[in-house]
Amino acid sequence: MPAAVATNLFGLFPGRASASTSGPACSRARVTRGPRAPRAIEQSEVGASSEPFYIKGVPTTSAWELDFCSRPLLDERKKKVWELLICDAERTFEYSEYFPNNKINSATLKQAIDRIVQMEGAVKPDKVRFFRGQMQTIITRALGELDIRAVPSRRCFSIIAWLKDRMDNHYPALPGYDAASPTLFTMDTGVAEDLPDALRGESWAFVQLPLSAVLAELESVERGEVFGSTFPLETAGIEVEEGDDPLVPGVAVFSRRALPLAGWTNGLELSRMRADAERGFLMLETGVSQRWRYSSFPRTPQAREEAAAWSQAVDGSQGLHFLAIQEDPEGEEVAGLWLMRDVEIPKI
Repeated sequence: MPAAVATNLFGLFPGRASASTSGPACSRARVTRGPRAPRAIEQSEVGASSEPFYIKGVPTTSAWELDFCSRPLLDERKKKVWELLICDAERTFEYSEYFPNNKINSATLKQAIDRIVQMEGAVKPDKVRFFRGQMQTIITRALGELDIRAVPSRRCFSIIAWLKDRMDNHYPALPGYDAASPTLFTMDTGVAEDLPDALRGESWAFVQLPLSAVLAELESVERGEVFGSTFPLETAGIEVEEGDDPLVPGVAVFSRRALPLAGWTNGLELSRMRADAERGFLMLETGVSQRWRYSSFPRTPQAREEAAAWSQAVDGSQGLHFLAIQEDPEGEEVAGLWLMRDVEIPKI
C-alpha cells in the first residue's frame, strides 16, 4: 500500500512525522445536504402511543446506534416524554418512537427493538452502541435478552448529529415543546488513568494529512486488512465543500510491535484525543467515560505551543482527527488507523 507522507505540524518531534494513512469510498468528501425531515406528528402520538411515528428503511447492518432518553416535550399530564432513536451509521435506517415516562424500563425497550428485528427483511445487529452511561443498565438488559451486544461508546457520531438536528429543527415545532425543561443528561467523565503498558508505543508525533489521503487509507480498514475504525462523514454532520481537500490533524504512534499494539488498541471504543498543553500529556478518551493519559510531552513553551496549535487544528477540522499506528516513520503501511471526532453531545 503506497504511503501518504504526513507533515510534522509544529516541529516538536522532528524526524517522526511520516505516518502512513489513507479513507473509505463511502465517505468521500462532499457537501452535507442534511437529513430528510420526518413527518409532523399529532399531539396524541406524543407520549401516548406505542407505535413508531417515524421509520425509514429496514435495518440490514451489523451495528446500530441507539439513544433512549427524555426529550424537551411534555405530555397531557405535564410529564416529560421519552424517545427511542435508532439508526445505522449511514442513516439508511432510522427509527423513532415516543414513550410516556411511566413506561421506561428494559421490557419496554426490548419489545420495541424486537419489533424492529421482526420486520420483513430486517437483520438483527451484532452490537448496538449507546452514549448515555445513565441508561446502561436498561439498555444492556434489553439487548442482552435479545442476544445483542450492548457497547457503551461515544462513537455514536451519526445519531449524535441526528439528535442535534432534531433539537434545532424538529422538537421546537412539536406540541408540548418546553425549552426550559431540565435535562436528565450528564456526561460523567472518569478520572484519567495511566495507559496500560500493552497500549504504549515507543514514540509518537503530531501529524496532518489531506482528507483524501486519510479516506483512502481507511479503505483498508473497511476491508478488514488493518485494525481500526471509521464512520461516514456526511451522516456525522461533517461539512466539506465539494472539491475541497482540507488537512486533518492526527497522532502517529511508532512501535516495533505495531501489529499487536494496534490489536490491543482496537479493543477500545476510541472517541477522541485531546492535547493538554498545561499538564503536558495526550488524553485518549474511550467508551462512555474512560480517559487515559496516552503519552506525555515536555512542558516547555515550545511544546505547549505545539499542543495548543494541534488542538486548534482539530477545532478547525470540525473535530475530525485520527490515530495511526505503524512500525516506524519511514514505513509504508499502517497497522491501525482510527478516525475520531471531538464533538459535544447535545444536552438533552
